[in-house]
Amino acid sequence: MAKVESEDTQWVPDLLPEYYLLAELRSATTSNDTLTTPQNKGHESMAYLTYIIDHYNSLPSTLVFVHPHRRGFSEAWHTDTPLHDNVDALRTLRIPFVQQNGYTNLRCNWNPGCEIPHRKNKHITPEIWREVFAGTSRSVFSLEEKGVREDDYVPGEVGAACCAQFAVSKERVLQRPLSDYEAFRKWVIDTKLNDARSGRVLEFLWHVIFGMDAVQ
Repeated sequence: MAKVESEDTQWVPDLLPEYYLLAELRSATTSNDTLTTPQNKGHESMAYLTYIIDHYNSLPSTLVFVHPHRRGFSEAWHTDTPLHDNVDALRTLRIPFVQQNGYTNLRCNWNPGCEIPHRKNKHITPEIWREVFAGTSRSVFSLEEKGVREDDYVPGEVGAACCAQFAVSKERVLQRPLSDYEAFRKWVIDTKLNDARSGRVLEFLWHVIFGMDAVQ
């Protein structure tokens, strides 16, 4: 979970005791919490990547990455339950499906979904794609099956529902080496894109990072 110091995440241990909460603060200056990020950039992506990097050798079997707000349309409009409540969303999450599928976006409402016009994703240009995946183990897990050289591969379309809340299995995370996640975080830190824009890039690439087709 990505949060800033002022955000209250006590709702997780209070209402979801079956989940073990690790909240990464999106601040490198907080002195009273060890779970901090090296830089406050990239929105939730910095916290998500930092968690994976720091716990790569001791990950739980299922990882769920969510925002700190619990419910309410004004903050949690992208949580697909009747009251936009992450407690309901996590209580009804089918863990066996996550284990079988490897990755699932928690935003599954088809309004707006991933419509064809959205697949020409303005945030994921060919240049950005190459920057993000440069030097990593592979751009997509099925690349060899497609018979395409990694250096030549840039998808014509990238499409997935927003908004960077998802579940992924430990097995799927470990299909990439630790160095890949370190490289993704370094890209967030080094890119000239600002906090919001760099975070938006990762928002539309999590499914690719975790081995799904470019269009979901």
